[in-house]
Amino acid sequence: MTETDAYPVSYSVEYPDRDLDRLTTLFRPIVAIPILIVLAVVAGGGSESNDEGGRMVGAAGGLLFMGPLLMILFRQKYPRWWFDWNLALLRFGNRVAVYLALMDDRYPSTDLHQAVRLEFSCPDAESDLNRWLPLVKWLLAVPHFVVLVLLSIAAVLAVLFAWVAILFRGRYPRGLFDFVEGVLRWHNRVIGYAIILVTDRYPPFSLK
Repeated sequence: MTETDAYPVSYSVEYPDRDLDRLTTLFRPIVAIPILIVLAVVAGGGSESNDEGGRMVGAAGGLLFMGPLLMILFRQKYPRWWFDWNLALLRFGNRVAVYLALMDDRYPSTDLHQAVRLEFSCPDAESDLNRWLPLVKWLLAVPHFVVLVLLSIAAVLAVLFAWVAILFRGRYPRGLFDFVEGVLRWHNRVIGYAIILVTDRYPPFSLK
């Protein structure tokens, strides 16, 4: 792909060309529990009752979808702070996903980029986005959702093979790494198109 042809949502993970920590790799699902709790609190929606019978927010609410959709539809505007929230949360979620996928043995940061690079620009909704398309993007993306279910299953198997390889050899096989990275890249492109609505360009059916 040339730079002009590159998809608006770019994603990459730096390959760890070194021996990975075997101990944390062995117990990765356990050592990841604290950061998974943090991610669940930030990304999940929830509330609890207070003593006066009212409602008290207990979680941040996750990716913003309906708000941007309505603003694009009725005002042709994408509020910048909504964009910044979605980008920051997606980056954080991807750092956790990369850690769980054994692609980096550094504990996920809540703010530093670390090995993950996820970039997309804040759209000018009036000139860059069709105001009606967000109503049907989820439907247009159904073929991607179907393919991603199959690819995600294959990615889980790839991570299991990589887990064994790291325990015995200390290295993540490059072919498996590139495949898992490609699946995560595909996920992020579809999220950018159909969920957070930052582009109208249909995602390619490609791991690259």
